[in-house]
Amino acid sequence: MTIDSTAIIDSKASIDADVTIGPYSVVGPHVTIEAGSKIGPHVVINGPTHIGKNNTIFQFASIGEVPQDKKFHGEESKLIIGDGNTIREFVTINRGTADGGGTTKIGNDNWLMAYIHVAHDCQVGNNTIFSNGASLAGHAIVDDHAILGGFTLVHQFCHIGTHAFCGMGSAISKDVPPYIMVNGNPAHPHGINSEGLKRNGFSKEAIKAIKEAYKTIYRLGFTVETAKAKLEEIAVSQSEVKPLIDFIDNSQRGIVR
Repeated sequence: MTIDSTAIIDSKASIDADVTIGPYSVVGPHVTIEAGSKIGPHVVINGPTHIGKNNTIFQFASIGEVPQDKKFHGEESKLIIGDGNTIREFVTINRGTADGGGTTKIGNDNWLMAYIHVAHDCQVGNNTIFSNGASLAGHAIVDDHAILGGFTLVHQFCHIGTHAFCGMGSAISKDVPPYIMVNGNPAHPHGINSEGLKRNGFSKEAIKAIKEAYKTIYRLGFTVETAKAKLEEIAVSQSEVKPLIDFIDNSQRGIVR
């Protein structure tokens, strides 16, 4: 364990022997940090917070602070961060609230650039990229491999699907289905994330089917229910379309149109 002499570590924190903590950082009670994680200078981590293995947290980040929610009155809540995440300068990640299930969760291998905000009760999957200044309001969900461009703003309770791409400055107040690219204020669909799908190993046939699904939802004038029925037909031969159907079925705010 390498802990700078100026760092302040609460006696009730659990720090693995293979953790590095830089100058003037503060780690509060009920914080667990697992092996291989590196905490830079001037980082504040409050608990209950669990930080997994091999994370890198850069200077001036605020991790596990109380939620910015007027309904919060000190009830038990927590933050869980998985393994292999990069959390850059001035990132803020708040704990959960009782109304939202009590837990904010960040998965594995995510890349959170400078000035990101992840609010209370958000659920972030694996292998996501948040560009500088992107913000999630409370209870938002971001699925695996999604990308949020710089200064993307996500309204509370919105859901960003797997492999979705949100362009710079997007203002998102509806759910963004898997594979879809959106941009604008308010955000509107602009095709599928073809390049991202190629990079993540999707076949030409799968990408063609997803393009056909996009056309069915957004270009042929169908209602959402009619489009979903058409997607069921495509999904018979292309299973990659099934996540679109499931997403539409489970959407609470309606999808971007």
